[in-house]
Amino acid sequence: MDELRDKLFYEQKNGYDLIDTAERVKCEEYCSDYIRYLDASRTEREAVKNAIAEAEAKGFVEYVPGMALEAGMKIYQNNRGKALTLAVIGKKSLAEGAVIAGAHVDAPRLDLKQVPLYESDELCYLRTHYYGGIKKYQWVTIPLELHGVAALRDGSCVEIAIGREKDEPKFVITDLLPHLAADQMKKTMAEGFTGEGLNILIGSVPYADDGKDRVKLAVLSLLNDLYGIAEEDFLSAELVAVPAFDVCEVGLDRSMIGGYGHDDRVCAYAELKALFDVAAPERTCVCILADKEEIGSEGVSGMQSAAFDTFMEDLCETQGVALRRCYEKSFCLSADVTNAFDPLYPEVSEKRSEAKLNYGMGICKFTGVRGKTGSSDASAEIVGHLRRLFADFGVVWQLAELGKVDQGGGGTIAKFMAKRNIDTIDAGVPVLSMHAPFELVSKFDCYMTYKGVLAAYSEKDA
Repeated sequence: MDELRDKLFYEQKNGYDLIDTAERVKCEEYCSDYIRYLDASRTEREAVKNAIAEAEAKGFVEYVPGMALEAGMKIYQNNRGKALTLAVIGKKSLAEGAVIAGAHVDAPRLDLKQVPLYESDELCYLRTHYYGGIKKYQWVTIPLELHGVAALRDGSCVEIAIGREKDEPKFVITDLLPHLAADQMKKTMAEGFTGEGLNILIGSVPYADDGKDRVKLAVLSLLNDLYGIAEEDFLSAELVAVPAFDVCEVGLDRSMIGGYGHDDRVCAYAELKALFDVAAPERTCVCILADKEEIGSEGVSGMQSAAFDTFMEDLCETQGVALRRCYEKSFCLSADVTNAFDPLYPEVSEKRSEAKLNYGMGICKFTGVRGKTGSSDASAEIVGHLRRLFADFGVVWQLAELGKVDQGGGGTIAKFMAKRNIDTIDAGVPVLSMHAPFELVSKFDCYMTYKGVLAAYSEKDA
């Protein structure tokens, strides 16, 4: 009977029971590099800039439409500094399709409004408009940094970063003391803090004259000294406030990584590292770092734009291949994070179907909400393809689902890839406290997600 159980039952095992010491060392080395990348990539612009720097160090060159392509060539295309597509040209024609991994590098944050500066009772503030799905209360009374660019009237752009370095000032959104919060604490969590109330305290010392708005003037004077900008330059600026937390190891055993922006830069880095490490692929391997996923993949840098199609069509034309023929033979890993089962909140999860920390790369056959609305819902054949592939490459993985059926849900870029007639499935790192200013992932799952993407790029049974 025990033999029959072993043969017929499906039983998951903790990933650390499945790897040896040598692979644990590789896991630590990989995660050390990822921590460095995430710590330096606070915005999608910085994530793209840092990815390009690493790619060029690995021999990637910027793609110019019409350039000759040969097997093994490494190319990239920068989409307006906010999204990036990279490729390693395969031995086979694009008529046989491509192997694609797509992640996003934007993350929930607080964008500054276009006229953000104001003074109230001799304190200076910045008005914000939150970006993506956040719990507003989590962004109050935590240290914040400012990052972004200001496009000046003369056509130049100024990069701005305040608060990342240890000796630089931080910023904060204040809250009521408990002694005066009786009315506030009667409100629901959603009502306690409003979007218009997420205003960042930025200064308090007045300028030494007798005019009005002296604190605002002093703040603008400092910004002008540092970056040469005036208040009007905020009109053509993209400035964001992000948590001022360093990425760090978590737990006495150092088994987890805590930081801002795991969703989805943890998968973006796995794609990058896998593309750097793939050797002489049979089919062309493509890595997408997309923008705007947190707000529906809109805009010229999101996956609903034609930017990716243009890049792929250029490659196909070089080989005399119709784009639609390439797409119908292609395979895409929509590399996005998934929810990790949290024992503190079991009521929202269906435990048997949830991803767990240290059980490997999470594969989501479908996402969407309630009745799978908004999901591409991958086929059984695609899941079977991954089962064979991961077995061949020693990838520890698990199936995942985003909470109980009627509890909520979410989406990724998978449905936009599927609309292109590309077989697509979601796969990524399970995350605790997703969309919080400080998210948590397992080192083991990070490493296995890298191995999973590398396995896809190095496919044997395409």
